Amino acid sequence: MGHRLLRVNESIKETLSTIISAEGLKDPRVGFVTVTGVEASPDLRHAKVFVSVLGNAAARDATMKALEKSVGYLQSRLGASLRMRRTPQLQFCYDDTLDNALHIQSLLRKEEGLLGVEAPEIAVGGEEDEATPPSGGAAASGQEEAE
Repeated sequence: MGHRLLRVNESIKETLSTIISAEGLKDPRVGFVTVTGVEASPDLRHAKVFVSVLGNAAARDATMKALEKSVGYLQSRLGASLRMRRTPQLQFCYDDTLDNALHIQSLLRKEEGLLGVEAPEIAVGGEEDEATPPSGGAAASGQEEAE
């Protein structure tokens, strides 16, 4: 991906974030939305906009429908703001990265609760010698040489 495409993606992301959250859409179905990323096609005709929505599944579905309904408005505002030759056609996609992270975190907490406190590291054949330096080793002789 070229530097120009990366700059365009970032510009689209910042502009849409501002339009959706700061200026706000009039649709009451739009909840707390965060634009997490944008992937524009190399010819800049299409752009996938990844969004994260705070709330339950019903709030997420309502927000996604509202964003799809307001695509024309968002594209026109984007075109006016960025002054591009061609305004990309927007497609909104739900970014489930945060949901996956929260799910993994809950599984780890559940596992920790089942196992209790983590067991201390157990040295396995030869690792003990490497992990703890001997008291009269090279570190001690290096200090004596420096003095």
